[in-house]
Amino acid sequence: MLILNQRTNAPATDSVALAYDERKRSRLKVTLASGSEAGIFLERGDHLHGGDKLAAENGSAVVEILAAPEKLIEAIAHTPLLFARAAYHLGNRHVPVQILPTADGGTLRFQTDHVLAEMVKGLGCTVHETEAPFQPESGAYGAHGGHHHHGEHNADPAGLHNPGHGPHRSVPKIHQFKPR
Repeated sequence: MLILNQRTNAPATDSVALAYDERKRSRLKVTLASGSEAGIFLERGDHLHGGDKLAAENGSAVVEILAAPEKLIEAIAHTPLLFARAAYHLGNRHVPVQILPTADGGTLRFQTDHVLAEMVKGLGCTVHETEAPFQPESGAYGAHGGHHHHGEHNADPAGLHNPGHGPHRSVPKIHQFKPR
């Protein structure tokens, strides 16, 4: 099995299409477009984006990561104010969101969640389901290709990082009160 564990800018010799939830994993067994089996081994917290390339540990291949189409909700805001309000409310719930600008407002894509769809619809957005590659914003705490380390801010010896939220919704501690 091919071991993919090094980022590279070299030309790709193969590819694999992965959904967003798969691209967030640091350990993953995949089948490449060529039919070969491969294992992805990255540092914890290192997320893949569509267009990233990984080199095989033995140098025999370079694999391009493609963002696979998946079912999403698309919320269209017809004014900049509505766009800002919808983005605020989704962000306040730590929802991964892809931002698509338009001439009059903007479009927000997020993973299928009908409660959230009703929320943004209630704000005034036009909402529909779509199937497309999902490339959400990296966020202020995790730049493209960067690492988000939890060690010094979130003591978590079990490595569970915010149980109940999933690995992509790790929230930094903003308020750390000191004893008086």
